[in-house]
Amino acid sequence: MNIIDDLKWRGAINQQTDADGLKETVSSKKIGLYAGIDPTGDSMHIGHLIPFMILKRFQLAGYHPVILVGGATGSIGDPSGKKAERKLQTMEQVKHNEAALTKQVTKLFGQDGGFTIVDNYDWLSKFSLLDFLRDYGKVFNINTMLNKEVVASRLDAGISFTEFTYQILQSMDFLHLFKNNDVQLQIGGSDQWGNITSGIDLIHKMEGADAKAYGLTIPLMLKADGTKFGKTAGGAVWLDPKKTSPYEFYQFWINQDDRDVVKYLKYFTFLSHDEIDELAEKVRTEPKKREAQRRLAEEVTKFVHGEQAVAEAQNITKALFTNGIKNLTVSEVEQGFKNMPSVEVSSESNNIIQWLVDDTKIEPSRRQAREDVKNGAIRINGEKVDDVEAVINPSDDFDGKFVVVRKGKKHYYLARVTK
Repeated sequence: MNIIDDLKWRGAINQQTDADGLKETVSSKKIGLYAGIDPTGDSMHIGHLIPFMILKRFQLAGYHPVILVGGATGSIGDPSGKKAERKLQTMEQVKHNEAALTKQVTKLFGQDGGFTIVDNYDWLSKFSLLDFLRDYGKVFNINTMLNKEVVASRLDAGISFTEFTYQILQSMDFLHLFKNNDVQLQIGGSDQWGNITSGIDLIHKMEGADAKAYGLTIPLMLKADGTKFGKTAGGAVWLDPKKTSPYEFYQFWINQDDRDVVKYLKYFTFLSHDEIDELAEKVRTEPKKREAQRRLAEEVTKFVHGEQAVAEAQNITKALFTNGIKNLTVSEVEQGFKNMPSVEVSSESNNIIQWLVDDTKIEPSRRQAREDVKNGAIRINGEKVDDVEAVINPSDDFDGKFVVVRKGKKHYYLARVTK
């Protein structure tokens, strides 16, 4: 199947500048294509995965993806999707973010050289102001720029000349990659349509109207309830494991709504059409098994964090449902209980009642603590404690770093042991 047809089946195409021309070109040549990311932060979130999954599909089909990490444009600020001016970052912060994003991108696209990472600072920084105005500013029409949605949406609130010129800089990027990296296709989110078409216009003006350059945008991804994909009560879902642990990442995907899971399987996994169709049928006939969600969580977590992270996430999940907490590693406890209530305790042993009331304040009173212990409502590191004379030694498990307490069926607490 032609890769464009595959993308259509996956619902991954919003707009194309020349659908017939692009399909003909990718059918006859393994072109280069690119998507960009500005280093406005030191980690990607899952929203950034959307265009990069498309690049990865092209890579697996034998095409050459180019990932642009915008050291120059990142210091300016893309007005797309913003109601107000971005706060400019220091160049030191831009460089730090760029290094972090480059590391993430490399992990996603592999170490085998089947892709290229570029930084637009390498060429944009070489232009003087006069060169920029004479060679590029002259070929951009202000009226056309004002009509681009990315600019028009900001006119009422106001837009600085700095952010106004962003589409010129991004157009220069496309021209540079077209000339130097054999890039003929730019991919971006739906909010990048104006920037992408400006780049194609520039290529046609500079390289001739017959130059084969194309643009493709991806639909805005919304959940079945109409809310924006990728946001949770805790904020963004990050690719950096220090910001969003692999377990939290896995749980995000496994908790997806039945109405969304097939769409996400198409977007975010490399499963075949037949495999996805089979999972879609199971969503319809056996939704309680949540097999599609499990497979989605496995595939995306493996892609971003690796197979070991999947195994750890599944181990934590199993432990929480089967009281096998004692079998978890220290790292898995840290991940699994990261967002659960936590307290600090000393490493000294104490009677269970005193420990629950005085040391951890998990129980409000000794009476309540004794009642819960006698009723078997308290588990320490996965084991039921029903003896009110029992002694808790915080150094017994997890290298003496943690004590995991379960009160009732669902309430967990993490006691962090201080020396």
